[in-house]
Amino acid sequence: MRVLFGRVKSFAAAAALVAAAAVVPAAAPATEARAATGTPPQVYGAWHCGDDACTWATVRDMTDFDHNNHWLIDRGDGRPSVNLVVLSFVNPLTLLNGTTNSANTNGVPVGMNQAVVNYFTSHGIRVMLSIGGITYTDAWNTALAQNATLLGQKAAALASQLGVGIEIDYEQSAGPNTTGLQAFIDAYRSAHPYDASGADPTARLTIDVAAGDRWLIDLDQYATAHWLTPGTPVLDYANAMVPSKQPSASGAESNWQEHLTGKPNYSPPIPPLALAKFTGSLYIAEGSQVRPECTTFPSSLQNTTGTWTQNAAPVGAGTTNGLLGYMFWAAERPSTRGVTTDPPNTCEGGVGAGASAYSVPVPMPALRQS
Repeated sequence: MRVLFGRVKSFAAAAALVAAAAVVPAAAPATEARAATGTPPQVYGAWHCGDDACTWATVRDMTDFDHNNHWLIDRGDGRPSVNLVVLSFVNPLTLLNGTTNSANTNGVPVGMNQAVVNYFTSHGIRVMLSIGGITYTDAWNTALAQNATLLGQKAAALASQLGVGIEIDYEQSAGPNTTGLQAFIDAYRSAHPYDASGADPTARLTIDVAAGDRWLIDLDQYATAHWLTPGTPVLDYANAMVPSKQPSASGAESNWQEHLTGKPNYSPPIPPLALAKFTGSLYIAEGSQVRPECTTFPSSLQNTTGTWTQNAAPVGAGTTNGLLGYMFWAAERPSTRGVTTDPPNTCEGGVGAGASAYSVPVPMPALRQS
């Protein structure tokens, strides 16, 4: 999720190497806060909105880009703060139509270019592009109705062009076009089959769901039942988006637990979601105050929820304990108002220190499958 140019995301590298080849960061120095023990995060990433509230409508000067975003590739000791960056957002209808104008080339924001992708992948950070966001919900509906298969083919071609994965961010709260979205996913998977090894970055295909099970209900039910089952996976995992404001630790854990437990009383029921198919998310840029999640790991939610996220147990789906990891909303400038993660508000001390405390692997390894 995210609050961005009108969006609340939940109402709630080059090819990544397999686990045996993953480079695991050194243990955190004794002066750093130490994280609770359990199943450590494999996914530890940030959505990225560029400098214009998630439109990416201009080509970036890479010196300026590095000045604003260096914390992502260097937590202060030369190691990246994250192992994943998700560039947000691509308008699905613009992509389908192949629109070229001052802000887009062949349907893709001009700022989401190879230079930006390489900036991260050259440091072992996986890159994905997010298609959608709440601002583009109507665009998703129109594009899926117009030609969902062609949209999936174009998303797959874009992934091949830039060497990235794709995130589906379709925030239709009532009556989502799951038939069309199934056709989109089928077309994408025809070009980029599911890859449990994680070796092919273009095969990484994920979806966003709400912070808990009580919003985006139809999409959540369909995705959990059809695309996120450990035995027959179609999508790699789901991100629980941030709610309308930063939750408390107990509030975040309660939201995430809803996905793990499911909603058997709903009709149709939402089945339980395997922890290996699920990340939770937190704000790093929200409102007018710099957040500890960005700057101060010991008092951050990624620290205080650590025991729960690393030790949560399956409730009928999957076999391993612990969420797949954390996502953070959002790097640089997610809104035209409020704080950013630009200097001096960079996030080495929060996100970066958490990467050290949790020994986050960079590059991202092959993900747990069950």
